[in-house]
Amino acid sequence: MSDNVFRMKCWFEGHVQGVGFRYQTISVAKGFEVTGTVQNLVDGRVYLYAEGEESEVTQFQQEVAAELSDYIRETEIKSDFGPRLTSNFHILQ
Repeated sequence: MSDNVFRMKCWFEGHVQGVGFRYQTISVAKGFEVTGTVQNLVDGRVYLYAEGEESEVTQFQQEVAAELSDYIRETEIKSDFGPRLTSNFHILQ
């Protein structure tokens, strides 16, 4: 069995800071088997990093995007497979 997991990096742009975006993302993560982080960036975007099985990570990202669609203007996604980097899901300050 491989130690590699599916890893997704996602940048959300729009009115995504100061609206509870990170806390809503944490809430959504509880419904999926994913680990990772979410954080505000100095350029006004929110960065989401998630890892796990590809279908879980993809569905998680889609659910975050759907629940917060009123705040998102643009989304950039990059993904790969590699070693697990996180053991839970949390906010980075």
